[in-house]
Amino acid sequence: MSHESTPRREVVTGEPRRVRPLPRYRPQAEIDEQTALGGAYVRSLMRSQLRAGLTAFAVLALVAGTLPLVFEALHSNAVVWAVLGFATYPPLALAAWWYVRRAERNERDFARLVEGRPAP
Repeated sequence: MSHESTPRREVVTGEPRRVRPLPRYRPQAEIDEQTALGGAYVRSLMRSQLRAGLTAFAVLALVAGTLPLVFEALHSNAVVWAVLGFATYPPLALAAWWYVRRAERNERDFARLVEGRPAP
């Protein structure tokens, strides 16, 4: 019988290989690729913006719709002009201020959702 030599095992030492991390789930990719889930994200943003806009419009329509009733009850041109000049602008300005704050909050929440940051 011939003596066969068994192959020697060599141990290689060195820096361990880095394992590539698994790709993170990114909702932004869903939106960019226009998938069904990305579409749901965008529809959610659009729905919240529409809700804020319709609420502001309803407040403005309520203010503008009641003005003829107020004018009919007053019967005084000076008071009518005072109401038109001074009393209508604060509610309009408040509604506009509220709408801008709400729209910015909706966009901030959407960006937080897309970036994966937790809500404060």
